[in-house]
Amino acid sequence: METASFQGLIDTLLFIIIFYYVMKFLARLFLPVVAKKMVEKATEQFQQHQQQYQNQNYQNTYQNQANQKPKEKKIVGDYVDFEEIE
Repeated sequence: METASFQGLIDTLLFIIIFYYVMKFLARLFLPVVAKKMVEKATEQFQQHQQQYQNQNYQNTYQNQANQKPKEKKIVGDYVDFEEIE
């Protein structure tokens, strides 16, 4: 069984610190690119959904107009012009 050494502790702490700074550096390089790609993809999906919704809404409106019967004019009676009698 090995005992913990001071040199092993220093090596481990040094490795953790180096790993932290390397990851921080890589994140600064690649995170803006990844974020930009995600925003572009979300924008594209939003536009596709919007276009599908508009097409569906247009088709429903067109079908509703085609299915509606023309409005019947109600014939109430003849028009009578009244004149005042003095």
